[in-house]
Amino acid sequence: MGQEQKLLEPLLTRKEAAKYLNISPGTLAVWDCTKRYDLKPLKVGRAVRYRLSNLEKFLDNQLTP
Repeated sequence: MGQEQKLLEPLLTRKEAAKYLNISPGTLAVWDCTKRYDLKPLKVGRAVRYRLSNLEKFLDNQLTP
């Protein structure tokens, strides 16, 4: 993905990202805090956002043996 595409990619809230991954927002918060999985969250002020492409990479890695 090019730099320009990354800038245009929508950012998901923690709640939206959790729904996409079919987990609770609390679980996602714990994963971020403990660095269990590197989903590369972005801090925007006090808010946390996630790139859809990073979530898709995470899922791909989970499915690959």
